[in-house]
Amino acid sequence: MLFSNIAETLAINARRRPDHPAIISAQGAIDYATFARRCGQTASMLADHGVGPRDIVGIALKDTAEHLVAMYACAWLGATVLPFDWRWSDGEKENLAGWFRPRLILAEPDASAIGGHEMLHVDAAWLARRDGAPPDARAIVRDEELGLILSLSSGTTGRPKGPLLTHRLAQNRFLQHWAALSFHEQDRHLISTPLYFGGGRMFALSHLFIGATVILLQLPYTPEQLIESVRRHRVSTMFIVPTMLRRLLSMPAQERPLLDGPRYVISGGSALHPSERAAALKQISPNLVNYYSSSEGGAVSILLPSHRDAAEASVGRPVFLTDVEIVDGDDRPVEIGQIGLVRYRGPGVPSELYMDPQESRFMFRAGWFYPGDMGRMDASGFLYLTGRAKDMIIRGGVNIYPQDIERTIMRMAAVEDVAVVGWPSAAFGEEIAAFVVARPELDAASVIAFCRAELATYKAPRDVFFVDSLPKNSAGKVLKKDLAARLTRLD
Repeated sequence: MLFSNIAETLAINARRRPDHPAIISAQGAIDYATFARRCGQTASMLADHGVGPRDIVGIALKDTAEHLVAMYACAWLGATVLPFDWRWSDGEKENLAGWFRPRLILAEPDASAIGGHEMLHVDAAWLARRDGAPPDARAIVRDEELGLILSLSSGTTGRPKGPLLTHRLAQNRFLQHWAALSFHEQDRHLISTPLYFGGGRMFALSHLFIGATVILLQLPYTPEQLIESVRRHRVSTMFIVPTMLRRLLSMPAQERPLLDGPRYVISGGSALHPSERAAALKQISPNLVNYYSSSEGGAVSILLPSHRDAAEASVGRPVFLTDVEIVDGDDRPVEIGQIGLVRYRGPGVPSELYMDPQESRFMFRAGWFYPGDMGRMDASGFLYLTGRAKDMIIRGGVNIYPQDIERTIMRMAAVEDVAVVGWPSAAFGEEIAAFVVARPELDAASVIAFCRAELATYKAPRDVFFVDSLPKNSAGKVLKKDLAARLTRLD
Protein backbone atom coordinates (compact mmCIF):
# COMPACT_ATOMS: atom_id res chain seq x y z
CA MET A 1 0.00 0.00 0.00
CA LEU A 2 1.29 3.45 -0.93
CA PHE A 3 -0.24 5.54 1.88
CA SER A 4 -2.56 4.88 4.80
CA ASN A 5 -4.63 7.96 3.86
CA ILE A 6 -4.94 9.53 0.40
CA ALA A 7 -4.67 12.99 2.01
CA GLU A 8 -1.01 12.28 2.81
CA THR A 9 -0.14 13.19 -0.77
CA LEU A 10 -1.45 16.74 -0.30
CA ALA A 11 1.63 17.99 1.54
CA ILE A 12 3.95 16.05 -0.77
CA ASN A 13 2.46 17.54 -3.94
CA ALA A 14 2.35 21.00 -2.33
CA ARG A 15 6.09 20.83 -1.57
CA ARG A 16 7.32 19.34 -4.82
CA ARG A 17 5.16 21.36 -7.25
CA PRO A 18 3.48 24.15 -5.25
CA ASP A 19 2.60 26.32 -8.24
CA HIS A 20 1.38 23.48 -10.47
CA PRO A 21 -2.40 23.73 -11.09
CA ALA A 22 -4.34 21.13 -9.15
CA ILE A 23 -7.83 22.23 -10.26
CA ILE A 24 -9.02 24.47 -13.07
CA SER A 25 -12.68 25.43 -13.09
CA ALA A 26 -14.97 28.28 -14.07
CA GLN A 27 -13.96 29.96 -10.79
CA GLY A 28 -10.28 29.95 -11.77
CA ALA A 29 -7.16 27.86 -11.15
CA ILE A 30 -5.98 26.52 -7.79
CA ASP A 31 -2.37 25.41 -7.42
CA TYR A 32 -1.27 22.52 -5.20
CA ALA A 33 -0.01 24.75 -2.39
CA THR A 34 -3.41 26.46 -2.18
CA PHE A 35 -5.34 23.22 -2.58
CA ALA A 36 -3.45 21.52 0.26
CA ARG A 37 -3.91 24.55 2.53
CA ARG A 38 -7.66 24.75 1.88
CA CYS A 39 -8.10 21.02 2.50
CA GLY A 40 -6.34 21.36 5.87
CA GLN A 41 -8.33 24.43 6.83
CA THR A 42 -11.60 22.74 5.89
CA ALA A 43 -10.60 19.66 7.89
CA SER A 44 -10.06 21.90 10.94
CA MET A 45 -13.49 23.47 10.54
CA LEU A 46 -15.19 20.10 10.21
CA ALA A 47 -13.33 18.86 13.28
CA ASP A 48 -14.64 21.86 15.19
CA HIS A 49 -18.11 20.58 14.36
CA GLY A 50 -17.27 17.22 15.88
CA VAL A 51 -16.32 15.30 12.72
CA GLY A 52 -13.80 12.54 13.34
CA PRO A 53 -12.78 9.02 12.27
CA ARG A 54 -15.60 6.78 11.03
CA ASP A 55 -18.12 9.61 10.93
CA ILE A 56 -20.19 9.95 7.77
CA VAL A 57 -20.32 13.38 6.12
CA GLY A 58 -22.76 14.12 3.33
CA ILE A 59 -21.51 16.23 0.41
CA ALA A 60 -24.33 17.85 -1.58
CA LEU A 61 -22.23 20.39 -3.47
CA LYS A 62 -22.03 21.43 -7.09
CA ASP A 63 -19.18 20.31 -9.33
CA THR A 64 -16.63 22.88 -8.21
CA ALA A 65 -13.23 22.91 -6.54
CA GLU A 66 -14.98 23.16 -3.15
CA HIS A 67 -16.50 19.73 -3.72
CA LEU A 68 -13.02 18.19 -4.10
CA VAL A 69 -11.68 20.20 -1.15
CA ALA A 70 -14.51 18.84 1.01
CA MET A 71 -13.76 15.26 -0.03
CA TYR A 72 -10.09 15.58 0.90
CA ALA A 73 -10.97 17.31 4.17
CA CYS A 74 -13.15 14.34 5.14
CA ALA A 75 -10.36 11.95 4.17
CA TRP A 76 -7.94 14.00 6.29
CA LEU A 77 -10.08 13.36 9.38
CA GLY A 78 -10.75 9.68 8.65
CA ALA A 79 -14.41 10.48 7.91
CA THR A 80 -16.39 8.86 5.11
CA VAL A 81 -17.99 10.81 2.26
CA LEU A 82 -21.66 10.18 1.54
CA PRO A 83 -22.21 11.54 -2.00
CA PHE A 84 -25.41 13.43 -2.85
CA ASP A 85 -26.42 14.92 -6.17
CA TRP A 86 -27.28 18.51 -5.29
CA ARG A 87 -29.94 18.37 -8.07
CA TRP A 88 -31.94 15.62 -6.36
CA SER A 89 -35.36 16.39 -4.96
CA ASP A 90 -35.75 16.86 -1.22
CA GLY A 91 -37.36 13.42 -1.03
CA GLU A 92 -34.40 11.74 -2.73
CA LYS A 93 -31.93 13.47 -0.41
CA GLU A 94 -33.95 12.57 2.67
CA ASN A 95 -34.14 8.93 1.54
CA LEU A 96 -30.35 8.69 1.38
CA ALA A 97 -29.71 10.65 4.58
CA GLY A 98 -32.34 8.71 6.47
CA TRP A 99 -30.64 5.41 5.67
CA PHE A 100 -26.99 6.35 6.32
CA ARG A 101 -27.56 9.07 8.97
CA PRO A 102 -24.58 11.38 8.28
CA ARG A 103 -23.16 13.39 11.17
CA LEU A 104 -23.61 16.50 9.05
CA ILE A 105 -24.12 17.53 5.42
CA LEU A 106 -22.18 20.12 3.43
CA ALA A 107 -24.60 21.86 1.08
CA GLU A 108 -25.02 24.77 -1.30
CA PRO A 109 -25.90 28.19 0.19
CA ASP A 110 -29.57 28.00 -0.85
CA ALA A 111 -30.12 24.30 -0.05
CA SER A 112 -33.17 23.43 2.02
CA ALA A 113 -33.00 21.30 5.15
CA ILE A 114 -32.66 17.53 4.75
CA GLY A 115 -34.76 15.94 7.44
CA GLY A 116 -33.37 16.76 10.87
CA HIS A 117 -29.72 16.45 9.86
CA GLU A 118 -27.20 19.17 10.67
CA MET A 119 -26.23 21.13 7.58
CA LEU A 120 -23.28 23.41 6.91
CA HIS A 121 -23.92 25.75 4.01
CA VAL A 122 -20.77 26.44 2.00
CA ASP A 123 -21.54 30.11 1.42
CA ALA A 124 -19.45 33.29 1.42
CA ALA A 125 -19.36 33.39 5.22
CA TRP A 126 -18.20 29.76 5.43
CA LEU A 127 -15.45 30.36 2.88
CA ALA A 128 -14.28 33.51 4.67
CA ARG A 129 -14.01 31.61 7.97
CA ARG A 130 -12.24 28.77 6.21
CA ASP A 131 -9.68 31.00 4.56
CA GLY A 132 -8.92 32.60 7.93
CA ALA A 133 -8.48 29.28 9.74
CA PRO A 134 -4.98 28.03 10.59
CA PRO A 135 -3.60 25.59 8.01
CA ASP A 136 -2.71 22.02 8.92
CA ALA A 137 -4.12 22.38 12.45
CA ARG A 138 -5.23 18.75 12.59
CA ALA A 139 -3.05 15.69 12.08
CA ILE A 140 -4.03 13.40 9.22
CA VAL A 141 -5.69 10.23 10.50
CA ARG A 142 -3.68 7.30 9.17
CA ASP A 143 -5.54 4.02 8.78
CA GLU A 144 -5.87 2.42 5.35
CA GLU A 145 -8.99 0.48 6.38
CA LEU A 146 -10.99 3.58 7.30
CA GLY A 147 -13.81 4.43 4.92
CA LEU A 148 -13.14 7.05 2.26
CA ILE A 149 -16.39 7.02 0.27
CA LEU A 150 -19.68 5.18 0.33
CA SER A 151 -19.56 4.06 -3.28
CA LEU A 152 -23.28 3.94 -3.91
CA SER A 153 -25.12 2.44 -6.85
CA SER A 154 -26.85 4.93 -9.13
CA GLY A 155 -30.40 4.53 -7.80
CA THR A 156 -31.99 7.30 -5.74
CA THR A 157 -35.23 5.55 -4.76
CA GLY A 158 -35.82 2.47 -2.67
CA ARG A 159 -33.17 1.32 -0.22
CA PRO A 160 -29.77 2.92 -0.96
CA LYS A 161 -26.88 0.49 -1.20
CA GLY A 162 -23.17 0.49 -1.74
CA PRO A 163 -19.89 -0.68 -0.21
CA LEU A 164 -17.56 1.30 2.00
CA LEU A 165 -14.58 2.12 -0.20
CA THR A 166 -11.52 2.31 2.05
CA HIS A 167 -8.30 4.24 1.47
CA ARG A 168 -6.60 0.95 0.59
CA LEU A 169 -9.23 -0.04 -1.96
CA ALA A 170 -9.25 3.44 -3.50
CA GLN A 171 -5.48 3.41 -4.03
CA ASN A 172 -5.69 -0.03 -5.61
CA ARG A 173 -8.23 1.37 -8.06
CA PHE A 174 -5.83 4.23 -8.78
CA LEU A 175 -3.14 1.66 -9.64
CA GLN A 176 -5.51 0.08 -12.13
CA HIS A 177 -6.15 3.49 -13.72
CA TRP A 178 -2.44 4.09 -14.13
CA ALA A 179 -1.81 0.62 -15.58
CA ALA A 180 -4.78 0.54 -17.96
CA LEU A 181 -5.04 4.21 -18.92
CA SER A 182 -1.48 5.47 -18.38
CA PHE A 183 -2.43 8.43 -16.18
CA HIS A 184 0.63 10.46 -15.11
CA GLU A 185 1.44 13.69 -13.29
CA GLN A 186 1.66 15.81 -16.45
CA ASP A 187 -1.90 14.94 -17.45
CA ARG A 188 -4.66 17.51 -17.73
CA HIS A 189 -7.80 15.50 -17.08
CA LEU A 190 -11.24 16.87 -17.93
CA ILE A 191 -14.16 15.85 -15.70
CA SER A 192 -17.43 16.32 -17.58
CA THR A 193 -19.67 14.27 -15.29
CA PRO A 194 -21.05 14.98 -11.80
CA LEU A 195 -18.54 14.49 -9.01
CA TYR A 196 -21.08 12.53 -6.96
CA PHE A 197 -21.00 9.87 -9.71
CA GLY A 198 -18.42 7.10 -9.26
CA GLY A 199 -16.53 7.33 -12.56
CA GLY A 200 -15.84 11.07 -12.63
CA ARG A 201 -15.16 11.19 -8.90
CA MET A 202 -12.58 8.37 -8.89
CA PHE A 203 -10.77 9.67 -11.97
CA ALA A 204 -10.53 13.09 -10.32
CA LEU A 205 -9.08 11.63 -7.11
CA SER A 206 -6.70 9.42 -9.07
CA HIS A 207 -5.22 12.45 -10.85
CA LEU A 208 -4.99 14.61 -7.74
CA PHE A 209 -3.23 11.77 -5.94
CA ILE A 210 -0.32 11.88 -8.41
CA GLY A 211 -0.20 15.66 -8.73
CA ALA A 212 -1.84 16.04 -12.15
CA THR A 213 -4.38 18.70 -13.14
CA VAL A 214 -8.14 18.22 -12.94
CA ILE A 215 -10.32 20.43 -15.11
CA LEU A 216 -13.96 20.75 -14.03
CA LEU A 217 -16.45 21.55 -16.76
CA GLN A 218 -19.44 23.54 -15.55
CA LEU A 219 -22.62 21.45 -15.80
CA PRO A 220 -24.81 21.44 -17.79
CA TYR A 221 -22.91 22.18 -20.98
CA THR A 222 -23.30 21.87 -24.74
CA PRO A 223 -21.23 19.76 -27.16
CA GLU A 224 -19.72 22.98 -28.50
CA GLN A 225 -18.62 24.01 -25.00
CA LEU A 226 -17.08 20.58 -24.43
CA ILE A 227 -15.03 20.78 -27.64
CA GLU A 228 -13.90 24.32 -26.85
CA SER A 229 -12.83 23.36 -23.31
CA VAL A 230 -10.86 20.34 -24.51
CA ARG A 231 -8.91 22.44 -26.99
CA ARG A 232 -8.46 25.54 -24.81
CA HIS A 233 -7.20 23.61 -21.79
CA ARG A 234 -5.04 21.20 -23.82
CA VAL A 235 -6.79 18.21 -22.26
CA SER A 236 -4.79 14.98 -22.40
CA THR A 237 -7.33 12.57 -20.86
CA MET A 238 -11.05 12.87 -20.26
CA PHE A 239 -14.08 10.93 -19.09
CA ILE A 240 -17.39 11.16 -20.92
CA VAL A 241 -20.70 9.28 -20.82
CA PRO A 242 -22.36 7.81 -23.94
CA THR A 243 -25.14 10.41 -23.79
CA MET A 244 -22.68 13.19 -24.66
CA LEU A 245 -20.93 11.00 -27.24
CA ARG A 246 -24.27 10.65 -29.02
CA ARG A 247 -24.78 14.41 -28.95
CA LEU A 248 -21.35 14.86 -30.49
CA LEU A 249 -22.17 12.29 -33.17
CA SER A 250 -25.25 14.29 -34.13
CA MET A 251 -23.08 17.30 -35.02
CA PRO A 252 -22.07 17.92 -38.65
CA ALA A 253 -18.95 16.03 -39.68
CA GLN A 254 -15.69 18.01 -39.51
CA GLU A 255 -12.41 17.70 -41.39
CA ARG A 256 -10.76 16.36 -38.25
CA PRO A 257 -12.14 14.43 -35.25
CA LEU A 258 -13.90 16.68 -32.76
CA LEU A 259 -11.71 15.56 -29.85
CA ASP A 260 -8.45 14.68 -31.55
CA GLY A 261 -6.18 16.16 -28.87
CA PRO A 262 -6.62 13.87 -25.82
CA ARG A 263 -4.48 10.77 -25.48
CA TYR A 264 -7.53 8.94 -24.17
CA VAL A 265 -11.23 9.75 -24.38
CA ILE A 266 -12.74 7.37 -21.83
CA SER A 267 -16.35 6.32 -22.24
CA GLY A 268 -18.10 4.71 -19.29
CA GLY A 269 -21.46 4.29 -17.65
CA SER A 270 -22.93 2.04 -20.35
CA ALA A 271 -21.64 0.15 -23.36
CA LEU A 272 -21.62 1.62 -26.86
CA HIS A 273 -23.21 -0.20 -29.75
CA PRO A 274 -20.56 -1.29 -32.30
CA SER A 275 -21.93 1.08 -34.96
CA GLU A 276 -21.76 3.98 -32.51
CA ARG A 277 -18.22 3.09 -31.53
CA ALA A 278 -17.07 2.93 -35.16
CA ALA A 279 -18.62 6.31 -35.88
CA ALA A 280 -17.17 7.80 -32.68
CA LEU A 281 -13.65 6.59 -33.48
CA LYS A 282 -13.90 8.37 -36.82
CA GLN A 283 -15.83 11.52 -35.97
CA ILE A 284 -15.01 12.15 -32.29
CA SER A 285 -11.65 10.63 -31.34
CA PRO A 286 -9.37 7.91 -32.69
CA ASN A 287 -8.33 7.38 -29.05
CA LEU A 288 -11.73 6.40 -27.69
CA VAL A 289 -11.72 3.63 -25.06
CA ASN A 290 -14.64 1.96 -23.33
CA TYR A 291 -14.00 1.41 -19.62
CA TYR A 292 -16.42 -1.08 -18.13
CA SER A 293 -16.72 -0.69 -14.37
CA SER A 294 -19.20 -0.36 -11.56
CA SER A 295 -19.44 2.07 -8.65
CA GLU A 296 -19.55 -0.84 -6.22
CA GLY A 297 -16.77 -3.07 -7.56
CA GLY A 298 -14.58 -0.79 -9.64
CA ALA A 299 -12.87 -1.58 -12.94
CA VAL A 300 -13.65 -4.69 -14.97
CA SER A 301 -12.41 -4.39 -18.55
CA ILE A 302 -11.17 -1.99 -21.21
CA LEU A 303 -11.87 -1.89 -24.96
CA LEU A 304 -9.04 -0.14 -26.82
CA PRO A 305 -9.15 1.53 -30.26
CA SER A 306 -7.02 -1.33 -31.60
CA HIS A 307 -9.66 -3.90 -30.68
CA ARG A 308 -11.47 -4.52 -33.95
CA ASP A 309 -13.63 -7.00 -35.85
CA ALA A 310 -15.67 -9.29 -33.59
CA ALA A 311 -14.19 -7.71 -30.47
CA GLU A 312 -15.91 -4.42 -31.33
CA ALA A 313 -19.12 -5.86 -29.86
CA SER A 314 -17.35 -6.54 -26.56
CA VAL A 315 -16.41 -4.41 -23.56
CA GLY A 316 -12.78 -5.45 -23.95
CA ARG A 317 -10.39 -7.52 -21.87
CA PRO A 318 -10.07 -7.51 -18.06
CA VAL A 319 -7.95 -4.68 -16.66
CA PHE A 320 -4.77 -5.04 -14.66
CA LEU A 321 -5.12 -7.44 -11.69
CA THR A 322 -8.83 -8.12 -12.33
CA ASP A 323 -10.06 -11.70 -12.74
CA VAL A 324 -13.37 -12.17 -14.60
CA GLU A 325 -15.51 -15.30 -14.83
CA ILE A 326 -18.87 -16.26 -16.31
CA VAL A 327 -20.86 -18.61 -14.08
CA ASP A 328 -24.23 -20.34 -14.00
CA GLY A 329 -26.96 -19.99 -11.38
CA ASP A 330 -25.03 -22.27 -9.02
CA ASP A 331 -21.83 -20.18 -9.29
CA ARG A 332 -20.08 -22.76 -11.47
CA PRO A 333 -17.93 -21.47 -14.35
CA VAL A 334 -19.48 -22.11 -17.76
CA GLU A 335 -17.65 -23.01 -20.96
CA ILE A 336 -16.15 -20.41 -23.28
CA GLY A 337 -18.87 -18.73 -25.32
CA GLN A 338 -21.74 -19.63 -23.03
CA ILE A 339 -23.88 -16.92 -21.46
CA GLY A 340 -24.05 -16.62 -17.70
CA LEU A 341 -23.61 -14.24 -14.79
CA VAL A 342 -20.54 -11.98 -14.80
CA ARG A 343 -18.45 -11.99 -11.65
CA TYR A 344 -15.05 -10.48 -10.93
CA ARG A 345 -12.47 -9.99 -8.21
CA GLY A 346 -9.45 -7.78 -7.79
CA PRO A 347 -7.56 -5.50 -5.39
CA GLY A 348 -10.12 -2.70 -5.66
CA VAL A 349 -13.19 -4.85 -5.00
CA PRO A 350 -14.82 -4.61 -1.53
CA SER A 351 -16.19 -7.64 0.28
CA GLU A 352 -19.67 -6.44 1.24
CA LEU A 353 -22.23 -3.67 1.11
CA TYR A 354 -22.24 -1.23 3.98
CA MET A 355 -24.84 -2.06 6.64
CA ASP A 356 -26.62 -4.45 4.28
CA PRO A 357 -25.80 -8.11 5.02
CA GLN A 358 -28.89 -9.39 3.23
CA GLU A 359 -28.10 -7.80 -0.12
CA SER A 360 -24.38 -8.51 0.36
CA ARG A 361 -25.08 -12.25 0.16
CA PHE A 362 -26.31 -11.79 -3.41
CA MET A 363 -23.66 -9.37 -4.67
CA PHE A 364 -20.54 -10.60 -2.84
CA ARG A 365 -19.87 -14.34 -2.65
CA ALA A 366 -16.68 -16.30 -1.96
CA GLY A 367 -14.45 -13.33 -2.76
CA TRP A 368 -16.26 -12.44 -6.01
CA PHE A 369 -18.43 -9.44 -6.84
CA TYR A 370 -21.57 -10.01 -8.92
CA PRO A 371 -22.53 -6.71 -10.62
CA GLY A 372 -25.80 -8.14 -11.97
CA ASP A 373 -24.67 -8.23 -15.60
CA MET A 374 -24.95 -11.22 -17.90
CA GLY A 375 -22.41 -11.98 -20.57
CA ARG A 376 -19.99 -14.37 -22.20
CA MET A 377 -16.25 -14.55 -22.84
CA ASP A 378 -14.44 -15.71 -25.96
CA ALA A 379 -11.23 -17.69 -26.21
CA SER A 380 -9.18 -14.49 -26.55
CA GLY A 381 -10.39 -13.11 -23.22
CA PHE A 382 -12.86 -10.54 -24.55
CA LEU A 383 -15.99 -10.00 -22.46
CA TYR A 384 -19.37 -9.54 -24.16
CA LEU A 385 -22.34 -8.22 -22.17
CA THR A 386 -25.81 -9.47 -23.04
CA GLY A 387 -27.73 -7.34 -20.55
CA ARG A 388 -28.69 -7.05 -16.92
CA ALA A 389 -29.85 -10.23 -15.22
CA LYS A 390 -32.93 -8.40 -13.96
CA ASP A 391 -33.65 -7.12 -17.49
CA MET A 392 -33.57 -10.54 -19.16
CA ILE A 393 -36.87 -11.27 -20.90
CA ILE A 394 -38.37 -14.76 -20.58
CA ARG A 395 -40.86 -15.25 -23.40
CA GLY A 396 -42.62 -18.58 -23.43
CA GLY A 397 -39.81 -20.09 -21.35
CA VAL A 398 -37.05 -18.82 -23.70
CA ASN A 399 -34.37 -16.45 -22.37
CA ILE A 400 -34.05 -13.32 -24.51
CA TYR A 401 -31.30 -10.79 -23.94
CA PRO A 402 -32.40 -7.19 -24.66
CA GLN A 403 -28.95 -6.09 -25.78
CA ASP A 404 -29.09 -8.45 -28.78
CA ILE A 405 -32.25 -6.72 -29.97
CA GLU A 406 -31.00 -3.24 -29.14
CA ARG A 407 -27.78 -3.82 -31.06
CA THR A 408 -29.79 -4.96 -34.08
CA ILE A 409 -32.20 -1.99 -34.05
CA MET A 410 -29.29 0.44 -33.68
CA ARG A 411 -28.03 -0.72 -37.07
CA MET A 412 -30.99 1.00 -38.73
CA ALA A 413 -29.85 4.32 -40.18
CA ALA A 414 -32.82 6.31 -38.86
CA VAL A 415 -32.42 5.11 -35.25
CA GLU A 416 -30.68 7.35 -32.72
CA ASP A 417 -31.27 5.39 -29.50
CA VAL A 418 -33.18 2.34 -28.31
CA ALA A 419 -34.09 0.40 -25.18
CA VAL A 420 -35.82 -2.99 -25.06
CA VAL A 421 -37.81 -4.14 -22.02
CA GLY A 422 -40.05 -7.01 -21.01
CA TRP A 423 -43.80 -6.53 -21.43
CA PRO A 424 -45.99 -8.59 -19.03
CA SER A 425 -48.14 -11.02 -21.01
CA ALA A 426 -50.77 -13.54 -19.93
CA ALA A 427 -50.00 -15.80 -22.90
CA PHE A 428 -46.18 -15.81 -22.90
CA GLY A 429 -45.19 -14.48 -19.48
CA GLU A 430 -43.40 -11.62 -21.22
CA GLU A 431 -43.46 -10.04 -24.64
CA ILE A 432 -40.91 -7.59 -26.05
CA ALA A 433 -41.36 -3.82 -26.18
CA ALA A 434 -38.89 -1.53 -27.93
CA PHE A 435 -38.69 2.18 -27.11
CA VAL A 436 -36.98 3.97 -30.00
CA VAL A 437 -35.64 7.46 -30.62
CA ALA A 438 -35.58 7.90 -34.40
CA ARG A 439 -36.09 10.24 -37.32
CA PRO A 440 -39.73 10.81 -38.35
CA GLU A 441 -39.60 8.60 -41.45
CA LEU A 442 -39.24 5.39 -39.44
CA ASP A 443 -42.34 3.41 -38.46
CA ALA A 444 -42.94 0.47 -36.11
CA ALA A 445 -43.61 -2.02 -38.88
CA SER A 446 -40.19 -1.36 -40.41
CA VAL A 447 -38.42 -1.92 -37.09
CA ILE A 448 -40.27 -5.18 -36.42
CA ALA A 449 -39.64 -6.42 -39.96
CA PHE A 450 -35.93 -5.63 -39.68
CA CYS A 451 -35.68 -7.58 -36.41
CA ARG A 452 -37.49 -10.57 -37.91
CA ALA A 453 -35.06 -10.58 -40.83
CA GLU A 454 -31.94 -10.29 -38.64
CA LEU A 455 -32.92 -12.30 -35.53
CA ALA A 456 -34.87 -15.35 -34.55
CA THR A 457 -38.54 -14.45 -35.07
CA TYR A 458 -39.37 -14.79 -31.36
CA LYS A 459 -36.93 -11.95 -30.61
CA ALA A 460 -38.88 -9.42 -32.69
CA PRO A 461 -40.68 -6.77 -30.61
CA ARG A 462 -44.41 -7.12 -30.09
CA ASP A 463 -44.60 -3.37 -30.62
CA VAL A 464 -42.38 -0.32 -30.99
CA PHE A 465 -42.95 2.93 -29.10
CA PHE A 466 -41.33 6.06 -30.48
CA VAL A 467 -40.15 8.58 -27.88
CA ASP A 468 -38.29 11.89 -28.01
CA SER A 469 -35.65 10.62 -25.56
CA LEU A 470 -34.94 7.75 -23.19
CA PRO A 471 -34.95 8.37 -19.43
CA LYS A 472 -31.37 8.17 -18.16
CA ASN A 473 -29.45 8.80 -14.99
CA SER A 474 -26.40 11.06 -14.78
CA ALA A 475 -24.14 8.15 -15.76
CA GLY A 476 -25.97 7.77 -19.06
CA LYS A 477 -27.66 4.49 -18.10
CA VAL A 478 -31.19 4.00 -19.38
CA LEU A 479 -33.77 3.76 -16.60
CA LYS A 480 -35.56 0.73 -17.95
CA LYS A 481 -37.88 0.45 -14.98
CA ASP A 482 -39.32 3.84 -15.94
CA LEU A 483 -40.03 2.55 -19.45
CA ALA A 484 -41.51 -0.70 -18.17
CA ALA A 485 -43.85 1.30 -15.93
CA ARG A 486 -45.49 2.75 -19.06
CA LEU A 487 -46.65 -0.70 -20.20
CA THR A 488 -49.87 -2.41 -19.16
CA ARG A 489 -50.26 -6.19 -19.01
CA LEU A 490 -51.21 -7.93 -22.27
CA ASP A 491 -54.21 -10.24 -21.85
